[in-house]
Amino acid sequence: MSEFTRRVALRGAAGLLAAPALVESVGAQQAFDWKRFKGQRVEASLTANPRSSLLIQHQKEFEELTGIRVGAEAIPEQQHRQKFAIEFASGRPSFDVVGISLHVSKRQVGRAKWTTDIRPLLQDPTMTAPDFDFADYGSGPVEYSTQADGRMDTLPEFTDYFILYYNKELLAAKNIAVPKTFDELYTAAKALTDPAKQQYGFVGRGLRNANVTLWASFLLGTQQRDSVSPDMKLLTDTPDAIAATEAYARIMRECGPPGNVGFNWNECQTTFMQGRAAFWIDGVGFAAPLEDKARSRVAGKVGYAVSPAGPAHHHCCLFGTAFGISEQSKVRGAAWYYLQWASGKQNQLRYLTSGAGAPARTSPFRNEEAIASSRFPREFFTTLVESGRIARPGLPEIVPVTEFRDTIGTALTNCIGGADAATELKRATEAFRPVLEQSEKAS
Repeated sequence: MSEFTRRVALRGAAGLLAAPALVESVGAQQAFDWKRFKGQRVEASLTANPRSSLLIQHQKEFEELTGIRVGAEAIPEQQHRQKFAIEFASGRPSFDVVGISLHVSKRQVGRAKWTTDIRPLLQDPTMTAPDFDFADYGSGPVEYSTQADGRMDTLPEFTDYFILYYNKELLAAKNIAVPKTFDELYTAAKALTDPAKQQYGFVGRGLRNANVTLWASFLLGTQQRDSVSPDMKLLTDTPDAIAATEAYARIMRECGPPGNVGFNWNECQTTFMQGRAAFWIDGVGFAAPLEDKARSRVAGKVGYAVSPAGPAHHHCCLFGTAFGISEQSKVRGAAWYYLQWASGKQNQLRYLTSGAGAPARTSPFRNEEAIASSRFPREFFTTLVESGRIARPGLPEIVPVTEFRDTIGTALTNCIGGADAATELKRATEAFRPVLEQSEKAS
């Protein structure tokens, strides 16, 4: 180095020392350390699903990266909701990280302030990895993870769009095109129903509570779209709600397998995998087993399309999950590190390419190499992108979501059995109205 260059460098260093704010800024950029919480242990309470399985399968990566040990437990969805609500209410939750279904528990968790506002963590360069890239999250998932008061008390994980699965072989045998509307879906399903062969045109959730998410797909296509108004008025016995119920019940009753009033997603998935249903509307996260040649008779024969359009609008149901950090956690820093890894780009890409569901980040959809090498056809990925453009929440953001699903779900189950939709919905609406009103008074 020449003397001139050395003097310039020294002057530059002196100038830097004279600017403490700048030094602090540069130092902060270098201050993040994955080993900062080495030796700590994080307990994670997750919902049992393909995404949690992937995280548990790969958590050794996180442990080696950070030196933080993880105790992760995956619990069936309904049990998990009850468990974390009880533990949070006790003030002594056994977990530091919790997986939350926003479409069910967002308002409950937000109102009670059970989970930490992560905005300060995101803004702290000593706590957030420089390559975390929060801007990579879609605006929809970020909005879903944000409470009405502005607190972002969860980190987006997964966006679950309801899509139309179809059996290419069954449609081709009768030269039937992929339906674009619910009316076309019914016509096609009716033509493909042959009980003598144990072949049915449509399979869908009929089980009380679970059935509300499928019914919402029909309601979103009406002029009304929503089941609860922004000012918390019930819209479940209106002409549009009745019409949606009649369309839902008709296809379930006339084109579905016997006993479908007891079907949740797993019974639907099994029926479709066995090649006994032409169409199935449900979440994208249930796609992976369909393409498993060792388990599925329809592997390689599955078609994917956006949910059909209704008479007034074209939407698909959006549901979402996210991770929260317990306000009671004594290892919040380590828990935040776990969230960064769990919802990082690598795991989000794993979700997409394995068929475990649509990630909350946008970068996986741009990874052409990974998509090309996936066992899923390109149609699967384009369906997810198109669904993202037409998605709307499939359940109202209210505290008593479970009671809503139970009450309306009972009416829907009765309608599949042949009961009058207007009568059933009026009864269910009157039964649920005081529950909703009481929950709002408590807010």
